[in-house]
Amino acid sequence: MTESETAYPSRYDETGRERPTSSRWKVKRLNPPNPLWGSNGVAFGPDGRLYVAQFLAGQISAVDPVSGDVEVVVPMDGPVQSPDDLAFGADGSMYIADLVPGRVWRRTPHGEYSLVSDRMKVPNGITCVGDRLFVNEMRMNGRLMELFPDGRDPVVLTDGLALGNAMQLGPDGYLYYPHMISNQVWRLSPDGGTPELVAEDVHEPVAVRFDRGGVMTVLSRGTAGIVTRVDLHGTGSRSIVTSGVVGLDNAAFDAENRMFVSSFASGGVTEMHPDGRTRAIVPRGLDGPFGVTVDLAGTVYAADHYRLADPESPVEGDGSGVTTHALMPFAHGIASEGTLLHLTSQYGEVRTYDSEHRTTRVRARGLNRPMGIAVDPGGRLVVAESDAGRVLAIDEHDTVTVLADGLKHPVDIAFDAEWRCYVSDDRTGAVFRIGDGETTAVAEGLGAPQGLAVLGEELFTVETEPRRLRAISLTTGESRIDAEGLAVGAPPGLTARAEPALFTHGMPGLPIRFAGLAASPDGSLLLSADGEGTVLRLSPSRAHGATAGSGSATPD
Repeated sequence: MTESETAYPSRYDETGRERPTSSRWKVKRLNPPNPLWGSNGVAFGPDGRLYVAQFLAGQISAVDPVSGDVEVVVPMDGPVQSPDDLAFGADGSMYIADLVPGRVWRRTPHGEYSLVSDRMKVPNGITCVGDRLFVNEMRMNGRLMELFPDGRDPVVLTDGLALGNAMQLGPDGYLYYPHMISNQVWRLSPDGGTPELVAEDVHEPVAVRFDRGGVMTVLSRGTAGIVTRVDLHGTGSRSIVTSGVVGLDNAAFDAENRMFVSSFASGGVTEMHPDGRTRAIVPRGLDGPFGVTVDLAGTVYAADHYRLADPESPVEGDGSGVTTHALMPFAHGIASEGTLLHLTSQYGEVRTYDSEHRTTRVRARGLNRPMGIAVDPGGRLVVAESDAGRVLAIDEHDTVTVLADGLKHPVDIAFDAEWRCYVSDDRTGAVFRIGDGETTAVAEGLGAPQGLAVLGEELFTVETEPRRLRAISLTTGESRIDAEGLAVGAPPGLTARAEPALFTHGMPGLPIRFAGLAASPDGSLLLSADGEGTVLRLSPSRAHGATAGSGSATPD
């Protein structure tokens, strides 16, 4: 099959028909599409499929554990906003912990939804014991509660959880759950009483599960993919294996005692053997990506919400086509400067990561959703503070000054060869030049422009509403459309819904999407195709020299 005949189904378009086209660039994927938009809580349903809660996507998918086929069951535009865990009741109903709005839902086998409770704060770990439903909260001093689908008031069984998460009934009839902050596992009777400490010094516990033999299995959320097994009801022995699955989130055991795990950091579904060997059922990949940059050596880095990733240096055998350089919570915008990588977090921070020494320095805190970032000729970090409508500069002493304000929603920053500063505003639909206290529009009437990059005398931006790349001449102001059909934003055909909350009860909520763009030293452009989980390289073709390609572009 030739490249032009090959279909590339993905989470963005399962038919593979939605593909970028360009008459000026050749488009190549640096990594395969990620079929799952993140993977969090997992549970086997009555039909034998593995159901996966996808927090970042706001949907739930069912995975065939044999074929790896993925079907969306709870869509992005349904009533559930941010599913983080799920469980099935005795009658086949699915119960869903909807973290950000603090809701717990019931979905019947016929697909009907009803609200069980909206009285929890950051609900996460959820499990069913026969007809009984238990949920805990992922926050400091969180509660473990029994909820009642018939509308009765919830019962608080205990509080004081140091960030609860995935829990399960053990063979002794107790509920087992992690304290993520204190690295402990606790248990409690479903009827209440005094919680008991079960295990201490467990490596970054995120989920507690029991295999078919009653052995307690605790997953670690760290970079090594550590799994700790404790034979609580036998010898009490403890064993540890390292799987290499970065950012484990949850696990489920099938009838044959095979273990399937999810990853909040890279999505996918992976079968994990007792010795730590793994087999990809649904390949892992990029959850976003958001910002993208490239260093002088040509290494590409993607800010992928939970981590710093390289889509061009795949880990052998993991199927993702991506290497995780570091877990980097809430990485969003990114810019390269020598061995330094400067990153923003929508939750208010700007950080500098030293890739050589693997150290991180916080440059600013408390900003109002910082997004795009660039470095000016004096070494200052220039940041789009989106929700404040400002562009900021951060100097070497971490002093913050305002370069421009009064913008509606600035998103990304770029500099041209003369070090003039440009900012995109996706709500105004414009790109502005800022300097000397003035803000001047260089392009207006655009469709939600986000990522910005400069090559030579042209400024490029990603218009996320019409899903296209636009080139703007910095000398004449004329513009043209350079590529269309980009996999950015939510999949086509979905009904728009309200923007999710960024914070919930002091905990992180959901970020908004961002399609990053960067210029590479080789004259190509790098684009974050956050709709399908890839980074695209757009290379100029010989026909148009430094800024073109020929024919229809088909990603590899």
